[in-house]
Amino acid sequence: MNSDLLLTGILQGLILALTTYGVMVPFRILHFADLTAEGAYPLGGAVCSSLLLMGSPTVLAIIMGAIGAGCMGIATSLVHLRLKVNSLLSGIILSTMVYSVNLRLLGKPNVALFHRALLFHPDHLTHNVLIVALILLGTVLPLMCFLKTERGLLMRAVGLNPSFAKRQGISVAHYTILGLFIGGCFTGLSGGLMVELQQYVDVGMGVGVVIHALAALMLGEVILGNDTLNKQLLAPLVGALVYQQIQGIALSIGLAPSDLKCFTGFLVLLVIAMQRKKTGEPS
Repeated sequence: MNSDLLLTGILQGLILALTTYGVMVPFRILHFADLTAEGAYPLGGAVCSSLLLMGSPTVLAIIMGAIGAGCMGIATSLVHLRLKVNSLLSGIILSTMVYSVNLRLLGKPNVALFHRALLFHPDHLTHNVLIVALILLGTVLPLMCFLKTERGLLMRAVGLNPSFAKRQGISVAHYTILGLFIGGCFTGLSGGLMVELQQYVDVGMGVGVVIHALAALMLGEVILGNDTLNKQLLAPLVGALVYQQIQGIALSIGLAPSDLKCFTGFLVLLVIAMQRKKTGEPS
């Protein structure tokens, strides 16, 4: 039983890691404060679920869910860039709009997918962990390779100093759109996998997902640091796995599931305090 609980925690941690990468790209690579993940996560799940209900292959449904969430990232960036709306407000507006889109796609607030979601098997946890690990590897490695290319370096330059990048003739808008598309795809992929895992979808499943991802990201950065690109890309994975185990321990010692959001917020504040103390910033 203990091994099953450990494998379940690892499985959920790997899926959370995908969401954390979706938050890391805009927050850390582009330095773009963004809440699009709150809507991109359930959108990825809703698109995946609606395609599964129509009889589409599982892999196609997950890919289309990721692309749909990526398109939401593009929409957020365009609202910010073209209409000059604050980045956080842009994400909130799009997430609110997507709630109605998800209801249209599903026809009702929640839908069961029994006998439709075929990617995971409840009695084969090791198999499930391997599947998600391969998906994570197949998405993070290309991201790592891309960020080390010339275009990837230009995107990182946009995040570090947009004014300098603009003076050098780099299209800030182009790389902002690309970065938010990549982040949205990671988040939508995570939402699709979670729908497959739990075999149902709910339009409210994205509430609080950004704070969970940020908690995992900050934990990973406290453990590994973020002074190199490799550490930046490894931190979401390590942080998500540690964060998921911390949540499991909190539940095992008697914390109610309804208390986890408060626990997560407290954990984020604690990690921020630790980072400030580590860097020697004044209170």
